[in-house]
Amino acid sequence: MDASDATSSTRNAASPTPPEFDGAVAWAAWLYYVDQLNQSEVAKAMNVSRASVVNYLQEARETGLVSVQIDQEAFARTLESRALIERYGLASAAVIPDLNRGDTDQRIGEAAGRLLASMIETDDTIGVAWGKTVLAAARSISGPRRARNLSVVQLCGSSIGTSDFSPEFCTSLMANRLGARCINLLAPAIVSSERLHDELMREPMLVNQFRMIHAAGKVIFGVGDVGPESTYARSGISDEAGLAGMIGQGAVGVIIGRLIDAEGRSLPSPLEGRTIGITLDELKAMPVRICAAGGPQKIEAIRAGLRGGYATHLVTDMATARALLE
Repeated sequence: MDASDATSSTRNAASPTPPEFDGAVAWAAWLYYVDQLNQSEVAKAMNVSRASVVNYLQEARETGLVSVQIDQEAFARTLESRALIERYGLASAAVIPDLNRGDTDQRIGEAAGRLLASMIETDDTIGVAWGKTVLAAARSISGPRRARNLSVVQLCGSSIGTSDFSPEFCTSLMANRLGARCINLLAPAIVSSERLHDELMREPMLVNQFRMIHAAGKVIFGVGDVGPESTYARSGISDEAGLAGMIGQGAVGVIIGRLIDAEGRSLPSPLEGRTIGITLDELKAMPVRICAAGGPQKIEAIRAGLRGGYATHLVTDMATARALLE
């Protein structure tokens, strides 16, 4: 062997394994998993080929020197998300963990706000409904740094109820958080007669506002139940007898102030012709529809809303996700 061959052999020889390691396999595993070098960096440190590193790491896993643990809860949520997408024809489903802290609506709303923020683009018009989760989203959302010329529009008429049932409050909060133009719907959620409803809907100001609402490419809304403690019941939209009558006719939930049955079909009510706001068919025509809802009392209502095809994206909690898949 001449001098050049000797030099090449010395240069290509693997580096000696440090004495604290049992062998090259343990050393490679330490560099990769503990020191967090990539495979090329491990190969350079050991003076071996990258293919050798791949073989070392495979041997480390096969012999049990290295074991990979999976967060069962996180992967369970992933499985539930995929099952929801397949079952209800969704574009995405985000499932948050159950923490049993009594703040599920708050955490669902915050997660929905993060999802919406990740989708916002320059010149977007965003439609906002009402409810606890929507309010939480409005309070927590952070505007994308590069998105400009945003508009936030109110989907339903205004009220004098609680902050949970206050579309104008949710809309104003979100617009402020996003630095967007705020377009409140300047009419009551419910008017006194169908004649007044029809007259108001012909007003040029409302015609223009609805034109902007129909231009919304992304909307966020909740799903309500119709129980005695529900936001809908407390809003004062319908009296107790009227709501009981609608439940008797099959009402199980409410979306944007409109009652739906167990299959998600719009349920005609005495209030339908007096309600100012988008219809359920108009909601379904909007491209991106984020539904933020959860909780045991809302399972039937959420399932109905998903069956009706009102959501393209769902944000919910683990317990609700499992119930929706039963």
